Amino acid sequence: MKKIWKKKLAVCTLAACMLAGSAGCSSSVKMTRGDSTSAAAEEKEQPVKMLSSSDVVGKDTNSKLEDIEALIDKNFYFEDDEQEKQDGIIRGYMEGLDDPYSVYYSQEEYASFMEDSNGEYVGVGVQVSQNVDTKIITVVDVFDGPAKEAGVKAEDVITHVNGEDITAQDIDTVVDKIRGEEGSEVTITVYRASDAKDHEFTMPRQKVENPTVEYKMLDNHIGYIQVSSFYEVTAKQYIEAIEDLESQGMEGLVVDLRDNGGGLLDIAVEMLDYMLPAGKIVYTEDKDGNVTSEYNSDDEHQFTKPLALLVNGYSASASEIFAGAVKDYGLGELVGTNTYGKGIVQRMFPLDDGSAIKLTIAKYFTPKGNDIHKIGIKPDVEVELDVDAYRESEGEKDNQLDAAVQEVLKQMGKAAPADTDAAAEGSSEE
Repeated sequence: MKKIWKKKLAVCTLAACMLAGSAGCSSSVKMTRGDSTSAAAEEKEQPVKMLSSSDVVGKDTNSKLEDIEALIDKNFYFEDDEQEKQDGIIRGYMEGLDDPYSVYYSQEEYASFMEDSNGEYVGVGVQVSQNVDTKIITVVDVFDGPAKEAGVKAEDVITHVNGEDITAQDIDTVVDKIRGEEGSEVTITVYRASDAKDHEFTMPRQKVENPTVEYKMLDNHIGYIQVSSFYEVTAKQYIEAIEDLESQGMEGLVVDLRDNGGGLLDIAVEMLDYMLPAGKIVYTEDKDGNVTSEYNSDDEHQFTKPLALLVNGYSASASEIFAGAVKDYGLGELVGTNTYGKGIVQRMFPLDDGSAIKLTIAKYFTPKGNDIHKIGIKPDVEVELDVDAYRESEGEKDNQLDAAVQEVLKQMGKAAPADTDAAAEGSSEE
């Protein structure tokens, strides 16, 4: 596969998918900091007035906290960390909103989040998602780097980091434990359902640019672009991929947004502006029903070749903005399974001390005004992935991709080959 931006370095990433659900997915939150992602639509951070402290703790609650502190000082066996306790109070306050996408970030977590959104960070080379209900954290993808070299596989369930049980912890917390200083080591324990065994891997942390876009040319001059998340680097990577495929004689295109939990809203908008005719891309409304933002495409660029878009239950947030616009404009056919259904937008509010909170501030609507929150987007061609065939062939047998290729061939007016094979014509890599 030709990847012109991902340098061939033995480096790693840990992409927490931020669904704005970090992160999302049919009951899972894919964080592609995402993401939870999420991996999932994380509106790009905008300059805002720094928040200042205020007295919000009730008298009874404050008195109770003082009693608890006295009990801790007198009886708690282990050493406690005052900052951790203060952060915990704020986390609990945010949890009272009963919104999994509105969360508190400590100074370290916020710095890590901002590093993620730029598309570069220090990690081990895996993308993970978290089930909202069970808190189970699963490896969604493994990139070139330490994790792949160590033997970590997609669908491994992470149970311990450096010997600590993380099964009940938030995905942001777990991601921060896996990340660390470049060159240091981290040990990850996973449960692998295929052999019903635990596996332990120790690997170095390294810095990498997240490989958010990969592409290749399939048979019949059909281009294939896989977008794993929407980071600062993604729009440039995506546009360059299309231009390179065009130079190779591309006649049709498959865009793969499966397992993409979202990311930055304005990046998805930039990519859609390159694809759509002039018109509305997406708009947002606040809790009072007021339109707060409207994003439009111009007529400078428009993709007019046959197109199919692959989606599944892990396609969330910014992915659904992309899919919703493609469907509303009739630009191409959606193939796969129903998307996650995350139609709300978060905004990051930095605090004075370097920490931050992420709050749900609006709901977004597709160009035709469709509300997809907790509903998702139904594909034009519904195809369940043959998981067994996909696993046994290590991804070579992908019936959803085959179905997408068939849809593009139909649009191209070409008879489908008897045995459609999505093998690449070439796989040179730079």
